[in-house]
Amino acid sequence: MDVLIVDLGLALLFVGGVCLVRPLLWLRISTRRRAAVVLGVGLGLLALGIVLPVSPPRFDGPRMLLDEVVPAYEFGEHHEIRIAAPRDRVYAAVRSVTAREIRFFRLLTWIRSPRLPGAGQESILNPPDDRPLLDVALGSGFVLLREEAGREVVIGAVVCCGPRPHLPAAADFAAPSGSRALAVMNFHLSDAGGGVTRLITETRVHTTDAPARRRFAAYWRAIYPGSAFIRRMWLDAIRRRAEDGVR
Repeated sequence: MDVLIVDLGLALLFVGGVCLVRPLLWLRISTRRRAAVVLGVGLGLLALGIVLPVSPPRFDGPRMLLDEVVPAYEFGEHHEIRIAAPRDRVYAAVRSVTAREIRFFRLLTWIRSPRLPGAGQESILNPPDDRPLLDVALGSGFVLLREEAGREVVIGAVVCCGPRPHLPAAADFAAPSGSRALAVMNFHLSDAGGGVTRLITETRVHTTDAPARRRFAAYWRAIYPGSAFIRRMWLDAIRRRAEDGVR
């Protein structure tokens, strides 16, 4: 509900801002006064969505290495897909899929982090087209936390609040200092029978104190829809790569 309120507020802010410049009759916003009302409602919803208390999600699923890395968390998302390919081939696809193969990846990451074409430091939000996306992540702020080849890979990064420390090893991730938000992402594979693999991906974010929780809540509630869509497209790219390899 908090994400829905924030996104509705952002949508009304956008519509109200446009209509202040040029009223849109087809939306029945025929005057700038009405546009100002829409803008005000959008601001109110945005403020409400940001200050709502955090309700940690809980996901049903198999026991994973992710549970050992981050058993307690305040924010998260869960997505899964069934892939008609053996587990070893799906895992190879997880480790090798590139940004070019993920539909709308460039557009959505640009919306999240605008930049000129070819500009900016290489990162998971600004990856080269031909490098595996997980390798890009691990070379630009993420650290490998756990891996069981053919079964699961878990990576993490400090995503808030303040300067992001360099994390040379998993042990450094487990002992953060200061007000931080620690994001952990995994890909977990299991046999679903009949040559089908169940692929799960989750993101979990643990905040170390209340200020970090409040700051990250505002960010998370704004970017969640785009983040969830990217992850579903990422899973679909893995599926296509794995299934194409068995035909």
